[in-house]
Amino acid sequence: MNNQILKFLFVAFSFSLFVSCSSEIDTKNYVKDNYTKKEVSIVMRDGVKLHTTIYTPKNTNKKYPILMQRTPYSSAPYGEGKMKTKISPNIHLMKEGNIVVYQDVRGRWMSEGVYDNMRAYKPNKKGNETDETTDTYDTIDWLIKNVDYNNGNVGTWGISYPGHYATISAIDAHPALKAASPQACIGDFFFDDFHHNGAFMLSYFRAISLFGTYKDTPTDSAWYSFPKMDSKDQYQFFLDKGPLRNLNEYFKYDKLDVSSKVSKNKIDDFFWKEIVEHPNYDSVWKSKGIIQHMNKVPSSVATMIVGGFYDAEDLYGPLETYKGIEKNGNDNYNTLVFGPWDHGKWSRNTVKNTVGNYYFGDSISLKFQKEVETKFFNHFLKGKGDKNSGLPEAYVFDSGKKEWKSYNSWPPKNVVKQDWFLSDSQQLTSTKNASKQINFISDIKRPVPYSEDIKTVFTPRKYMTDDQRFAARRPDVLVFETDILTDDYTLAGDILAKLKVATTGTAADWIVKVIDVHPTDVEENNDKLQDHLKMSNYHLMVRSEVLRGRFRNSFEHPEPFIPNKKTDVNIKLQDVFHTFKKGHKLQIQVQSTWFPLIDLNPQTYVDNIYKADEKDFKTQTHTIFTDSSIEFSVLK
Repeated sequence: MNNQILKFLFVAFSFSLFVSCSSEIDTKNYVKDNYTKKEVSIVMRDGVKLHTTIYTPKNTNKKYPILMQRTPYSSAPYGEGKMKTKISPNIHLMKEGNIVVYQDVRGRWMSEGVYDNMRAYKPNKKGNETDETTDTYDTIDWLIKNVDYNNGNVGTWGISYPGHYATISAIDAHPALKAASPQACIGDFFFDDFHHNGAFMLSYFRAISLFGTYKDTPTDSAWYSFPKMDSKDQYQFFLDKGPLRNLNEYFKYDKLDVSSKVSKNKIDDFFWKEIVEHPNYDSVWKSKGIIQHMNKVPSSVATMIVGGFYDAEDLYGPLETYKGIEKNGNDNYNTLVFGPWDHGKWSRNTVKNTVGNYYFGDSISLKFQKEVETKFFNHFLKGKGDKNSGLPEAYVFDSGKKEWKSYNSWPPKNVVKQDWFLSDSQQLTSTKNASKQINFISDIKRPVPYSEDIKTVFTPRKYMTDDQRFAARRPDVLVFETDILTDDYTLAGDILAKLKVATTGTAADWIVKVIDVHPTDVEENNDKLQDHLKMSNYHLMVRSEVLRGRFRNSFEHPEPFIPNKKTDVNIKLQDVFHTFKKGHKLQIQVQSTWFPLIDLNPQTYVDNIYKADEKDFKTQTHTIFTDSSIEFSVLK
């Protein structure tokens, strides 16, 4: 196997947990023994051919539904006799028998056309105009008419980017599409993956070439390569690199023809160009977002949105997809499943479920696959297909109590909003405090790390449950916590940090972290816990988020801070379902750097941070006022 293919396999695993990844259950020969494989090219309405692989059960005594995944990560292996070792969303659906289809989306791998990273949806298409909805529609139409032994029902699924295409399938859907399960689905690239509330996720920069390297001809080999880091210490690597503009060399951006999508030599990265040239939430990013089109999902398509509460890549997408369908739906069957998983871990066949250092229990993913996912698809593709599926509206895992709960809505109806206030004595109080100042220096040469680990990672995940004691003990991280809780305290829903801040500069980022401080007498440990840590006094990060301060009033129209002026900065943190148990403490950390998870803010306002110079980066003093508060969604 050549190095390019190895690179592809690694990246596909990192981004989507491709269902062909290894399993603890031996399925090595199952697909080969029980399925036939056929590769076809399906012609879209504009003449472009999309490479499609079809796995059909050898037992042809009955008809089967079609389960389809459209992917930018390749439908490999290609060629006669070469087959995946695992197909379909899980092993149960594979062994029950379904027609399983994988398709390379337009412009990727063996499909024709030119790829567009999150191709914009066109609501008013004319003639042979195409987008991903038409490609999906045309594919389903061909499959229903041309694949033997299908029962006329189609379901779609996918994790991460394939999850986005599962969402797309439900918009302006083909009548044969009965069920769609977008999982860890991308919703908007200004809030998922490469950006968080406008801040650039610097730690993802090596993955940019995967999506932005141009090609216009089918290929079964990787055509992209990844920037090489000459260091095992990513913090130091990015600190030494300095301003973002110094990363242009990795994408040959200095040679880019800015008047076209790609330069004549076709080696420049068009995704990096989009990021650099569009620092604000403008028409480019808005057109790529899919959340605003959830009103186009017909009631004929049942949806099951799946995500992980500790998913570093795609937390915004699945939550907002579910809420968008609920808000705009026309009596849709729409369910939400959220567990204690990082990116796509629910597709793994592992017994012990951990995220980073933290252990949540056994057989959590296995239970989901057998009792939820399989039941969903079977009901809508093989069964009655009515709304009496036997599944709850919301099936969510309390990551504090470590148990599943079922609700008729998400957030649950018995949730109330409750404010906690910051104080100058480092306490988190239930009563509002007088407005006092707490100052800290944000040193541009010594930013706060997002992890204490010394390593380089392709896409960071472990930090989502990392012990935050290392940050709590820095002078540029402000800590506020409750007394020891005398009763359980359950958060169920989103969190709003309502900060009142000031800075001596004209720009700043603001990061808020919600932390579960464990008792000192905890003895529980697990084999994933790093050697230098103990669960005693473990500071579990339950949720965290950043807001690039220039976007505090609008993501479209950034604005500088006025030096030393008290200013409101509101930060929405995505939903949690977590019980802070009796004997624990609830802690809030506030900081202004989070490196190199996000890029460094110059702390001096410039129109475009991607083009800032070294001289723009300055150490500043920031202020938090003690009439700041945190609004929680509390389960009563």
